Amino acid sequence: MLQRIRVAALAMALGAGVLALTPTSATAAKAPSISAVTISPSPPIVVFDSAVTATFSFTTKDAGKAELQLKPPGLSVGTPIELKPAPFGQWTKWTGTKSFDGKVTGKWSFLAIAHGDGDQSTSGTFEVVKALDTKIVDFDASPDLVDRGDLIKVSGRLLADGKGYGGQSVAITFRERGADSYREITKVTTGGNGWFRAAVRARATGWWRAEFAATATARASVSDADRVDVRRGNLGSSIVGFDARPEPVDKGDKLSFTGALRVEGRDGVAGQRVAVFFKADGSHRWQYVTSDVTGRHGRFWASATAETSGWWRAEYAGTRGVNGSVSDADWVKVNQPAPAPSKADTRLIKFNAYPEPVKRGKYLKFKGKLQVDDEGTWEGYSGRVALYFKPLGSKKWQYVKTTWSSDSGRLYTKVKGWNSGHWRFVFGGDEDTYGSTSRKDYVRVKR
Repeated sequence: MLQRIRVAALAMALGAGVLALTPTSATAAKAPSISAVTISPSPPIVVFDSAVTATFSFTTKDAGKAELQLKPPGLSVGTPIELKPAPFGQWTKWTGTKSFDGKVTGKWSFLAIAHGDGDQSTSGTFEVVKALDTKIVDFDASPDLVDRGDLIKVSGRLLADGKGYGGQSVAITFRERGADSYREITKVTTGGNGWFRAAVRARATGWWRAEFAATATARASVSDADRVDVRRGNLGSSIVGFDARPEPVDKGDKLSFTGALRVEGRDGVAGQRVAVFFKADGSHRWQYVTSDVTGRHGRFWASATAETSGWWRAEYAGTRGVNGSVSDADWVKVNQPAPAPSKADTRLIKFNAYPEPVKRGKYLKFKGKLQVDDEGTWEGYSGRVALYFKPLGSKKWQYVKTTWSSDSGRLYTKVKGWNSGHWRFVFGGDEDTYGSTSRKDYVRVKR
Protein backbone atom coordinates (compact mmCIF):
# COMPACT_ATOMS: atom_id res chain seq x y z
CA MET A 1 0.00 0.00 0.00
CA LEU A 2 2.78 2.41 0.91
CA GLN A 3 4.66 1.46 -2.28
CA ARG A 4 1.69 2.39 -4.47
CA ILE A 5 1.42 5.77 -2.78
CA ARG A 6 5.12 6.48 -3.50
CA VAL A 7 4.72 5.47 -7.15
CA ALA A 8 1.68 7.68 -7.48
CA ALA A 9 3.48 10.59 -5.84
CA LEU A 10 6.47 10.13 -8.17
CA ALA A 11 4.21 10.03 -11.16
CA MET A 12 2.53 13.25 -10.08
CA ALA A 13 5.91 14.89 -9.53
CA LEU A 14 7.13 13.82 -12.97
CA GLY A 15 3.89 15.00 -14.50
CA ALA A 16 4.21 18.35 -12.82
CA GLY A 17 7.79 18.61 -14.06
CA VAL A 18 6.75 17.85 -17.62
CA LEU A 19 4.06 20.47 -17.41
CA ALA A 20 6.52 22.99 -16.10
CA LEU A 21 8.85 22.41 -19.12
CA THR A 22 6.04 22.83 -21.65
CA PRO A 23 5.29 26.52 -22.39
CA THR A 24 1.74 27.60 -21.93
CA SER A 25 -0.04 29.34 -24.80
CA ALA A 26 0.43 32.69 -23.00
CA THR A 27 4.22 32.41 -22.78
CA ALA A 28 5.14 30.43 -25.98
CA ALA A 29 8.13 31.81 -28.04
CA LYS A 30 7.14 33.79 -31.14
CA ALA A 31 8.41 32.96 -34.63
CA PRO A 32 10.81 35.67 -35.91
CA SER A 33 9.96 38.07 -38.73
CA ILE A 34 12.29 39.66 -41.28
CA SER A 35 12.05 42.66 -43.62
CA ALA A 36 13.19 42.97 -47.20
CA VAL A 37 16.88 43.64 -47.78
CA THR A 38 17.91 47.12 -48.94
CA ILE A 39 21.14 47.76 -50.86
CA SER A 40 22.99 51.07 -51.06
CA PRO A 41 23.97 52.24 -53.62
CA SER A 42 20.93 50.95 -55.46
CA PRO A 43 21.71 48.19 -57.95
CA PRO A 44 23.11 47.81 -60.41
CA ILE A 45 26.36 48.36 -58.53
CA VAL A 46 28.62 50.08 -61.07
CA VAL A 47 32.37 49.77 -60.61
CA PHE A 48 34.60 52.46 -62.15
CA ASP A 49 38.35 52.64 -61.42
CA SER A 50 38.17 51.73 -57.72
CA ALA A 51 36.17 49.24 -55.67
CA VAL A 52 32.64 50.13 -54.62
CA THR A 53 31.45 49.32 -51.10
CA ALA A 54 27.79 48.37 -50.91
CA THR A 55 25.79 48.38 -47.68
CA PHE A 56 23.16 45.68 -47.05
CA SER A 57 20.58 46.15 -44.32
CA PHE A 58 17.40 44.52 -43.05
CA THR A 59 15.43 44.34 -39.79
CA THR A 60 14.19 41.42 -37.70
CA LYS A 61 11.79 40.96 -34.84
CA ASP A 62 11.95 38.25 -32.19
CA ALA A 63 15.16 36.88 -33.68
CA GLY A 64 18.07 35.79 -31.55
CA LYS A 65 20.53 36.29 -34.38
CA ALA A 66 20.62 36.83 -38.15
CA GLU A 67 22.92 36.19 -41.05
CA LEU A 68 23.32 37.37 -44.64
CA GLN A 69 24.86 35.22 -47.34
CA LEU A 70 26.08 36.57 -50.70
CA LYS A 71 26.54 34.24 -53.64
CA PRO A 72 28.57 35.29 -56.72
CA PRO A 73 27.33 34.32 -60.19
CA GLY A 74 28.18 30.74 -61.14
CA LEU A 75 28.49 29.42 -57.58
CA SER A 76 25.97 27.31 -55.69
CA VAL A 77 27.00 28.25 -52.17
CA GLY A 78 26.87 31.69 -50.59
CA THR A 79 29.34 33.22 -48.17
CA PRO A 80 28.17 35.00 -45.01
CA ILE A 81 29.22 38.60 -44.39
CA GLU A 82 29.67 40.17 -41.00
CA LEU A 83 26.55 41.87 -39.65
CA LYS A 84 26.26 44.56 -37.00
CA PRO A 85 23.04 44.60 -34.94
CA ALA A 86 21.33 47.80 -33.81
CA PRO A 87 18.34 47.05 -31.54
CA PHE A 88 15.44 49.46 -31.34
CA GLY A 89 12.43 48.32 -29.36
CA GLN A 90 11.34 44.84 -30.37
CA TRP A 91 13.20 45.24 -33.65
CA THR A 92 16.83 44.88 -34.58
CA LYS A 93 18.46 46.43 -37.62
CA TRP A 94 21.26 44.38 -39.16
CA THR A 95 23.87 46.04 -41.36
CA GLY A 96 26.75 44.60 -43.34
CA THR A 97 29.07 45.76 -46.10
CA LYS A 98 30.74 44.16 -49.08
CA SER A 99 33.38 45.62 -51.43
CA PHE A 100 33.05 44.94 -55.16
CA ASP A 101 36.08 45.48 -57.38
CA GLY A 102 34.53 44.50 -60.70
CA LYS A 103 36.48 41.23 -61.02
CA VAL A 104 33.26 39.23 -60.59
CA THR A 105 30.40 40.82 -62.49
CA GLY A 106 26.93 39.64 -63.30
CA LYS A 107 23.96 38.58 -61.22
CA TRP A 108 24.68 38.00 -57.53
CA SER A 109 22.25 36.39 -55.06
CA PHE A 110 21.63 37.13 -51.41
CA LEU A 111 19.88 35.24 -48.61
CA ALA A 112 19.00 36.91 -45.29
CA ILE A 113 17.98 34.61 -42.39
CA ALA A 114 16.38 35.51 -39.06
CA HIS A 115 17.09 32.72 -36.51
CA GLY A 116 14.65 32.04 -33.70
CA ASP A 117 11.79 29.69 -32.95
CA GLY A 118 11.66 28.66 -36.56
CA ASP A 119 13.91 30.44 -39.08
CA GLN A 120 12.54 33.07 -41.46
CA SER A 121 14.37 34.24 -44.58
CA THR A 122 14.22 36.55 -47.57
CA SER A 123 16.24 36.41 -50.76
CA GLY A 124 16.87 38.24 -54.00
CA THR A 125 19.40 39.17 -56.67
CA PHE A 126 21.37 42.24 -57.76
CA GLU A 127 23.71 43.15 -60.59
CA VAL A 128 27.37 44.09 -60.38
CA VAL A 129 28.65 45.68 -63.59
CA LYS A 130 31.70 47.53 -64.81
CA ALA A 131 31.24 51.15 -65.93
CA LEU A 132 30.81 51.47 -69.66
CA ASP A 133 33.86 52.66 -71.57
CA THR A 134 32.71 55.36 -73.97
CA LYS A 135 34.38 56.88 -77.02
CA ILE A 136 33.35 59.56 -79.50
CA VAL A 137 34.43 58.61 -83.01
CA ASP A 138 34.11 60.04 -86.52
CA PHE A 139 33.67 63.60 -85.23
CA ASP A 140 33.61 66.16 -88.04
CA ALA A 141 32.92 69.88 -88.39
CA SER A 142 32.40 70.97 -91.99
CA PRO A 143 33.01 72.76 -94.23
CA ASP A 144 36.52 73.68 -93.12
CA LEU A 145 36.36 77.23 -94.53
CA VAL A 146 33.28 79.44 -94.22
CA ASP A 147 32.22 83.07 -94.12
CA ARG A 148 31.54 84.55 -90.71
CA GLY A 149 28.00 83.78 -89.58
CA ASP A 150 27.55 80.79 -91.91
CA LEU A 151 26.13 77.52 -90.61
CA ILE A 152 28.40 74.50 -90.28
CA LYS A 153 27.46 70.90 -89.57
CA VAL A 154 28.99 68.94 -86.70
CA SER A 155 28.49 65.19 -86.37
CA GLY A 156 29.94 62.09 -84.76
CA ARG A 157 29.12 58.85 -83.01
CA LEU A 158 29.11 57.90 -79.32
CA LEU A 159 30.15 54.33 -78.54
CA ALA A 160 29.86 52.42 -75.26
CA ASP A 161 31.99 49.28 -75.04
CA GLY A 162 32.29 49.41 -78.80
CA LYS A 163 28.55 49.70 -79.53
CA GLY A 164 26.37 52.65 -80.49
CA TYR A 165 25.15 54.40 -77.33
CA GLY A 166 21.74 55.96 -77.96
CA GLY A 167 19.63 58.41 -75.99
CA GLN A 168 22.63 60.18 -74.45
CA SER A 169 23.33 63.93 -74.18
CA VAL A 170 26.46 65.15 -75.97
CA ALA A 171 27.75 68.74 -75.72
CA ILE A 172 29.15 70.52 -78.78
CA THR A 173 31.95 72.82 -77.59
CA PHE A 174 34.19 75.40 -79.27
CA ARG A 175 37.58 76.97 -78.54
CA GLU A 176 38.31 80.16 -80.43
CA ARG A 177 41.80 80.68 -81.78
CA GLY A 178 43.83 82.34 -79.03
CA ALA A 179 41.50 81.19 -76.23
CA ASP A 180 42.53 78.77 -73.46
CA SER A 181 39.34 76.79 -72.96
CA TYR A 182 36.32 75.33 -74.70
CA ARG A 183 32.83 76.67 -74.16
CA GLU A 184 29.55 74.86 -74.74
CA ILE A 185 27.61 75.94 -77.83
CA THR A 186 24.73 73.46 -77.87
CA LYS A 187 23.65 69.97 -76.79
CA VAL A 188 22.41 67.08 -78.90
CA THR A 189 20.95 63.66 -78.10
CA THR A 190 22.38 60.56 -79.73
CA GLY A 191 20.19 58.36 -81.88
CA GLY A 192 19.65 54.66 -81.36
CA ASN A 193 22.94 53.79 -83.04
CA GLY A 194 24.89 56.51 -81.20
CA TRP A 195 25.08 59.01 -84.11
CA PHE A 196 24.53 62.71 -83.44
CA ARG A 197 24.56 65.85 -85.59
CA ALA A 198 23.79 69.54 -85.25
CA ALA A 199 23.96 72.79 -87.21
CA VAL A 200 25.84 75.65 -85.51
CA ARG A 201 26.82 79.13 -86.63
CA ALA A 202 30.54 79.82 -87.09
CA ARG A 203 31.55 83.29 -85.99
CA ALA A 204 35.30 82.87 -85.43
CA THR A 205 38.17 80.60 -86.42
CA GLY A 206 38.76 77.82 -83.91
CA TRP A 207 38.36 74.20 -82.92
CA TRP A 208 35.14 72.22 -82.46
CA ARG A 209 34.70 69.00 -80.51
CA ALA A 210 32.06 66.83 -78.80
CA GLU A 211 32.06 66.01 -75.08
CA PHE A 212 30.17 63.29 -73.19
CA ALA A 213 29.98 63.81 -69.42
CA ALA A 214 30.27 60.81 -67.10
CA THR A 215 27.01 59.30 -65.86
CA ALA A 216 26.19 56.82 -63.09
CA THR A 217 26.92 53.95 -65.48
CA ALA A 218 29.37 55.28 -68.08
CA ARG A 219 32.72 57.03 -68.24
CA ALA A 220 33.22 60.46 -69.80
CA SER A 221 34.81 60.89 -73.21
CA VAL A 222 35.91 63.69 -75.54
CA SER A 223 36.25 63.59 -79.32
CA ASP A 224 39.20 64.76 -81.36
CA ALA A 225 39.06 68.47 -82.24
CA ASP A 226 38.31 69.68 -85.77
CA ARG A 227 39.32 73.18 -86.92
CA VAL A 228 37.11 75.46 -88.99
CA ASP A 229 38.54 78.67 -90.48
CA VAL A 230 36.19 81.65 -90.69
CA ARG A 231 36.61 84.43 -93.22
CA ARG A 232 35.34 87.87 -92.38
CA GLY A 233 32.39 88.33 -94.73
CA ASN A 234 30.51 91.53 -95.51
CA LEU A 235 28.58 93.10 -92.68
CA GLY A 236 24.82 92.78 -92.88
CA SER A 237 22.53 95.79 -93.03
CA SER A 238 18.84 96.37 -92.40
CA ILE A 239 16.33 99.18 -92.78
CA VAL A 240 14.13 99.44 -89.73
CA GLY A 241 11.04 101.48 -88.90
CA PHE A 242 10.25 102.41 -92.50
CA ASP A 243 7.01 104.35 -92.63
CA ALA A 244 5.11 106.16 -95.38
CA ARG A 245 2.57 108.65 -94.05
CA PRO A 246 0.00 110.01 -93.75
CA GLU A 247 -2.21 107.00 -94.38
CA PRO A 248 -4.54 107.43 -96.21
CA VAL A 249 -3.58 110.49 -98.22
CA ASP A 250 -5.36 112.58 -100.84
CA LYS A 251 -4.06 112.66 -104.36
CA GLY A 252 -1.63 115.51 -104.84
CA ASP A 253 -0.71 115.73 -101.16
CA LYS A 254 2.76 115.06 -99.84
CA LEU A 255 3.86 111.71 -98.46
CA SER A 256 6.73 111.58 -95.97
CA PHE A 257 9.08 108.57 -95.74
CA THR A 258 11.14 107.87 -92.63
CA GLY A 259 13.25 105.04 -91.30
CA ALA A 260 16.74 104.16 -90.14
CA LEU A 261 19.64 102.22 -91.62
CA ARG A 262 21.33 99.72 -89.31
CA VAL A 263 24.61 97.94 -89.97
CA GLU A 264 25.63 94.82 -88.08
CA GLY A 265 27.46 95.73 -84.89
CA ARG A 266 26.46 99.42 -85.04
CA ASP A 267 23.37 101.35 -83.99
CA GLY A 268 23.29 103.33 -87.20
CA VAL A 269 25.49 104.62 -90.01
CA ALA A 270 25.45 108.17 -91.30
CA GLY A 271 26.26 109.35 -94.82
CA GLN A 272 24.68 106.42 -96.70
CA ARG A 273 22.16 106.97 -99.49
CA VAL A 274 18.79 105.25 -99.13
CA ALA A 275 16.38 105.20 -102.07
CA VAL A 276 12.57 105.11 -101.93
CA PHE A 277 10.71 102.96 -104.47
CA PHE A 278 7.00 102.68 -105.35
CA LYS A 279 4.87 99.90 -106.85
CA ALA A 280 1.31 100.82 -107.85
CA ASP A 281 -1.58 98.49 -107.10
CA GLY A 282 -1.84 95.90 -109.86
CA SER A 283 1.75 96.43 -111.01
CA HIS A 284 4.74 94.11 -110.60
CA ARG A 285 7.39 96.77 -111.08
CA TRP A 286 9.12 98.84 -108.44
CA GLN A 287 10.00 102.36 -109.61
CA TYR A 288 12.55 104.72 -108.11
CA VAL A 289 10.95 107.91 -106.71
CA THR A 290 13.35 109.75 -104.42
CA SER A 291 16.25 109.27 -101.99
CA ASP A 292 17.97 110.70 -98.92
CA VAL A 293 21.35 110.45 -97.19
CA THR A 294 21.28 109.05 -93.67
CA GLY A 295 22.00 111.38 -90.81
CA ARG A 296 22.55 110.84 -87.10
CA HIS A 297 21.86 107.26 -85.99
CA GLY A 298 21.29 106.27 -89.62
CA ARG A 299 17.94 108.06 -89.90
CA PHE A 300 16.59 109.29 -93.23
CA TRP A 301 13.63 111.40 -94.40
CA ALA A 302 12.22 111.97 -97.86
CA SER A 303 8.95 113.08 -99.43
CA ALA A 304 7.00 112.64 -102.64
CA THR A 305 3.63 113.57 -104.12
CA ALA A 306 0.91 110.96 -103.73
CA GLU A 307 -0.64 110.01 -107.05
CA THR A 308 -2.21 106.55 -106.67
CA SER A 309 -2.58 103.77 -104.09
CA GLY A 310 0.26 101.29 -103.83
CA TRP A 311 3.30 100.03 -101.99
CA TRP A 312 6.35 101.99 -100.84
CA ARG A 313 9.70 100.67 -99.61
CA ALA A 314 13.26 101.83 -98.95
CA GLU A 315 16.35 100.22 -100.49
CA TYR A 316 20.02 100.43 -99.57
CA ALA A 317 22.45 99.35 -102.29
CA GLY A 318 25.27 98.61 -99.85
CA THR A 319 28.89 99.69 -99.96
CA ARG A 320 32.33 98.15 -99.64
CA GLY A 321 32.20 95.60 -96.83
CA VAL A 322 28.46 96.08 -96.22
CA ASN A 323 25.64 94.18 -97.90
CA GLY A 324 22.59 95.99 -99.20
CA SER A 325 19.09 95.60 -97.76
CA VAL A 326 15.43 96.34 -98.43
CA SER A 327 12.82 97.48 -95.92
CA ASP A 328 9.39 96.01 -95.39
CA ALA A 329 6.83 97.45 -97.80
CA ASP A 330 4.21 99.94 -96.58
CA TRP A 331 0.87 100.23 -98.42
CA VAL A 332 -0.73 103.66 -98.67
CA LYS A 333 -4.23 104.35 -99.91
CA VAL A 334 -4.53 107.48 -102.05
CA ASN A 335 -7.97 109.02 -102.07
CA GLN A 336 -9.08 110.61 -105.30
CA PRO A 337 -10.69 113.76 -103.88
CA ALA A 338 -14.09 114.67 -105.25
CA PRO A 339 -14.90 118.27 -106.05
CA ALA A 340 -16.12 118.68 -102.51
CA PRO A 341 -16.33 121.82 -100.43
CA SER A 342 -12.98 123.49 -100.16
CA LYS A 343 -10.89 122.66 -97.19
CA ALA A 344 -10.53 124.97 -94.24
CA ASP A 345 -7.34 126.86 -93.66
CA THR A 346 -5.27 126.11 -90.56
CA ARG A 347 -2.51 127.90 -88.73
CA LEU A 348 0.08 127.01 -86.11
CA ILE A 349 0.59 129.85 -83.64
CA LYS A 350 2.45 130.56 -80.43
CA PHE A 351 5.18 128.08 -81.28
CA ASN A 352 8.01 128.14 -78.77
CA ALA A 353 11.04 125.91 -78.18
CA TYR A 354 12.53 126.28 -74.70
CA PRO A 355 14.65 126.56 -72.58
CA GLU A 356 17.10 128.68 -74.54
CA PRO A 357 19.97 127.82 -74.43
CA VAL A 358 19.81 124.12 -73.40
CA LYS A 359 22.59 121.79 -72.26
CA ARG A 360 23.48 119.02 -74.71
CA GLY A 361 21.52 115.84 -73.99
CA LYS A 362 18.87 117.63 -71.88
CA TYR A 363 15.21 117.84 -72.87
CA LEU A 364 13.88 120.64 -75.09
CA LYS A 365 10.18 121.40 -74.71
CA PHE A 366 7.91 122.60 -77.51
CA LYS A 367 4.48 124.17 -77.35
CA GLY A 368 2.11 125.82 -79.72
CA LYS A 369 -1.48 125.88 -80.89
CA LEU A 370 -3.23 124.49 -83.98
CA GLN A 371 -6.26 126.44 -85.19
CA VAL A 372 -8.76 126.07 -88.02
CA ASP A 373 -10.67 128.81 -89.87
CA ASP A 374 -14.31 128.13 -89.02
CA GLU A 375 -16.22 130.58 -91.22
CA GLY A 376 -13.99 133.47 -90.32
CA THR A 377 -13.34 132.49 -86.70
CA TRP A 378 -10.15 130.76 -85.61
CA GLU A 379 -10.95 127.76 -83.41
CA GLY A 380 -8.73 125.18 -81.71
CA TYR A 381 -8.30 122.03 -83.81
CA SER A 382 -7.22 118.45 -82.99
CA GLY A 383 -4.75 117.12 -85.54
CA ARG A 384 -1.54 115.22 -86.11
CA VAL A 385 1.44 117.56 -86.07
CA ALA A 386 5.06 116.76 -86.87
CA LEU A 387 8.12 118.29 -85.23
CA TYR A 388 11.02 119.17 -87.57
CA PHE A 389 14.60 120.30 -86.93
CA LYS A 390 17.18 122.03 -89.15
CA PRO A 391 20.74 121.92 -87.75
CA LEU A 392 22.74 125.10 -87.73
CA GLY A 393 24.43 125.51 -91.14
CA SER A 394 22.13 123.00 -92.85
CA LYS A 395 19.52 123.81 -95.50
CA LYS A 396 17.43 120.77 -94.89
CA TRP A 397 14.68 120.17 -92.36
CA GLN A 398 14.72 116.77 -90.64
CA TYR A 399 11.67 114.96 -89.30
CA VAL A 400 11.95 114.29 -85.55
CA LYS A 401 8.65 113.00 -84.16
CA THR A 402 4.85 113.27 -84.34
CA THR A 403 2.40 114.51 -81.70
CA TRP A 404 -1.32 115.37 -81.53
CA SER A 405 -2.98 118.61 -80.57
CA SER A 406 -5.80 118.54 -78.04
CA ASP A 407 -9.41 119.41 -78.85
CA SER A 408 -8.56 123.00 -77.95
CA GLY A 409 -5.62 122.90 -80.37
CA ARG A 410 -2.92 122.99 -77.73
CA LEU A 411 0.38 121.27 -78.57
CA TYR A 412 3.12 120.02 -76.29
CA THR A 413 6.00 117.60 -76.69
CA LYS A 414 9.68 117.24 -75.79
CA VAL A 415 12.89 115.73 -77.17
CA LYS A 416 16.54 115.78 -76.14
CA GLY A 417 18.67 118.51 -77.67
CA TRP A 418 21.91 117.45 -79.30
CA ASN A 419 22.78 120.25 -81.75
CA SER A 420 22.01 123.92 -82.16
CA GLY A 421 19.48 124.78 -84.85
CA HIS A 422 15.93 125.75 -85.77
CA TRP A 423 12.74 123.95 -84.80
CA ARG A 424 9.18 124.13 -86.12
CA PHE A 425 5.81 122.35 -86.09
CA VAL A 426 4.25 121.17 -89.39
CA PHE A 427 0.61 120.18 -89.77
CA GLY A 428 0.11 118.10 -92.90
CA GLY A 429 -3.60 118.75 -93.08
CA ASP A 430 -6.38 116.18 -93.36
CA GLU A 431 -9.52 115.57 -95.36
CA ASP A 432 -11.14 118.72 -93.95
CA THR A 433 -8.23 121.09 -93.61
CA TYR A 434 -5.14 122.38 -95.38
CA GLY A 435 -1.75 121.97 -93.80
CA SER A 436 0.22 124.72 -92.16
CA THR A 437 3.64 125.41 -90.71
CA SER A 438 4.59 127.28 -87.56
CA ARG A 439 7.26 129.93 -87.31
CA LYS A 440 10.76 128.58 -86.74
CA ASP A 441 12.49 128.99 -83.38
CA TYR A 442 16.28 128.82 -82.89
CA VAL A 443 17.77 127.12 -79.83
CA ARG A 444 21.49 127.06 -79.00
CA VAL A 445 22.79 123.81 -77.46
CA LYS A 446 25.61 124.19 -74.96
CA ARG A 447 28.21 121.43 -74.64
